[in-house]
Amino acid sequence: MKTSDFDYDLPPEYIAQTPVEPRDSSRLLVLHRDTGTIEHAIFREIGRYLRPGDLLVLNQTRVIPARLYARKATGGRVELLLLRKRDDHTWEALVGGKGLRVASKIKVENGPEVEILEILPGAERLVRFSEPIEPYFPNIGHIPLPPYIHTPLIDPERYQTVYARHPGSAAAPTAGLHFTSRLLEELQAQGIRLGWVTLHVGLDTFAPVTEDNPAEHKMHTEWCELPPETADLINQTHRQGGRVVAVGTTSVRTLESASVQTPAGEPLTAHPDHRPLSIVQAFSGPTSLYILPGYQFKVVDAMITNFHLPRSTLIMLVSAFAGRETILNAYEVAKREGYRFYSFGDAMLIL
Repeated sequence: MKTSDFDYDLPPEYIAQTPVEPRDSSRLLVLHRDTGTIEHAIFREIGRYLRPGDLLVLNQTRVIPARLYARKATGGRVELLLLRKRDDHTWEALVGGKGLRVASKIKVENGPEVEILEILPGAERLVRFSEPIEPYFPNIGHIPLPPYIHTPLIDPERYQTVYARHPGSAAAPTAGLHFTSRLLEELQAQGIRLGWVTLHVGLDTFAPVTEDNPAEHKMHTEWCELPPETADLINQTHRQGGRVVAVGTTSVRTLESASVQTPAGEPLTAHPDHRPLSIVQAFSGPTSLYILPGYQFKVVDAMITNFHLPRSTLIMLVSAFAGRETILNAYEVAKREGYRFYSFGDAMLIL
């Protein structure tokens, strides 16, 4: 297996620069992984492909306005992109600016002083604010859109899901951007249940794998939580023969991180696809789970996802779920049919 196996050509005009309105009017490519069959729909029609007793698992993380601007003592401008919080004063951050060494100090524009504590890989630095930075976010923070989006976002809430509750992400869990509150209510009225998890997304999620052998790539660590009530819903859904449908790769990684093998004698019914059943336990903490082809999924039965960057860990994850050739073929079909790609693009349902 080579990283180049997950490459594909995508002309820039396929990259969505703005979200569609309303959210659920985006297109939906439905991929049946057992046959490779593809259907085309509108996202608001997703209920046609779900059944009563299915469980949608959604990531409630909220994107923080993590892009900040600061000044050096010399007056030079510095850009900070906060990635992971260590404690109330300390963050891992991408720092753009020359001559910033350990012990260097800069001043956030209209905010506190920052000291560089440690040089981390690449442009990452461990930084310490003189006081907690979160209270300053409403006035000085900027939502960090991905680098392939060049059109300014008029409404920052369009880079949040309608159910975003827990601040902490440097990027949105974009598969969830297609849901409206009304659509979620309609799905529940149809007998589909909702379960909630949290995974705070880091920018490493979107970074291409640079190693020739993807197995040599060092997977990023992200904090996630699967609460007890969601664990109970998942286990109940499997016992009753329903499907666990993960909304986004972040939900997939949270669910699979929380999986445990079924204890001997556990009275679980056989799953329709006859794979070994497993259960999940409540989980809270860091995960560096790296899903490559060959991985055996233990919890997730179907997933909703967007179209991902070539050579990324995300296209490798969906290839592990549906098969590399099946995914790459679906991407070619999506291009021919004019689907929109990446964060503000269209969606795929993999059954």
